[in-house]
Amino acid sequence: MTMKENVAEALIGGVVVLVAAAFLVFMGQSSGLSRGGGLYELTAQFRSAEGVSVGTDVRLAGVKVGSVTDVQLDPKTYLATTKIALNDDIKLPDDSEAGIASEGLLGGAFVELSPGGSEFMLASGDEIINTQSAVSLLELLIKFASGAGQ
Repeated sequence: MTMKENVAEALIGGVVVLVAAAFLVFMGQSSGLSRGGGLYELTAQFRSAEGVSVGTDVRLAGVKVGSVTDVQLDPKTYLATTKIALNDDIKLPDDSEAGIASEGLLGGAFVELSPGGSEFMLASGDEIINTQSAVSLLELLIKFASGAGQ
């Protein structure tokens, strides 16, 4: 191997490392993880968390303000306990509501936050009491087809 080949390999390796670093920075920015402030965590319990998993968007007025960090079944209440991480600059009143919404008929689910009117704000570790579970399109179609509710 000549000196020219070693230099060329080193330059190519450096370019690969730079591209990988740029990709990681881009992914961090697009996921909202690199914002100036930190994150704080809230909990919400849903009867059905269908379509929600770790990484699912949390939105307020259609704008992503956080993401789901954990979804577990509470063995005592049989409710889906969901932890969400919100940007520090988003302060929610303690009577706010969390609901599971869909992006459309075939779209994915996300957690939609609706702020309340209380003057007291939720702090890290608090629970959002008012929740609205996911609506199953299949269940609605079965009820409609069978004539239930008439």
